[in-house]
Amino acid sequence: MSSNKRLYLYEALELRGEYDGRIKTLKDCLPESKRNRDRFGFRRDEGEKRRPSPDFDVADARKQLSALEFKRRKINSAIQKANFNYLIEFRSESINLNEALELRKSLNERIGELHSQAANASYQSVIYKEGRDIVEENEVSYSDSIKALDDARLSFRELNRKIRLASFELHVDYLDE
Repeated sequence: MSSNKRLYLYEALELRGEYDGRIKTLKDCLPESKRNRDRFGFRRDEGEKRRPSPDFDVADARKQLSALEFKRRKINSAIQKANFNYLIEFRSESINLNEALELRKSLNERIGELHSQAANASYQSVIYKEGRDIVEENEVSYSDSIKALDDARLSFRELNRKIRLASFELHVDYLDE
């Protein structure tokens, strides 16, 4: 049931996710999987032994798994190649999609750090000592923290939109199933 059409990046990402799900399912069905390890021998508490269902062929499952792992490597390679070759403009700089993804990850981590900084800066530490309050000033003011957080969020949004747009414009060198 091959449509023989090249995939857009978003379609390739969806298909890779589907492959991941199928691979996980097949691995979990194999007797050597961690989940099934104690199912295929005698259990101490139940004395029950399990065997493959009549409509489940372990050898066929291993073949399917091997084929899916091969397809996953191929589609992942095609996605990576497309990411390295596709350029986007961000903040007056031309970067490839792979760099944009790394930058997005970094910005997301930075947003988490700035969130914590803003939450901490919203209150000052007050120590009661020798009959008076001693106020410890924050390293960064609340307003500066919020401004930096908002700037990071806007950058993240701008970059994320460019990445998403690219996923609808960019073709991946992989044929649809």
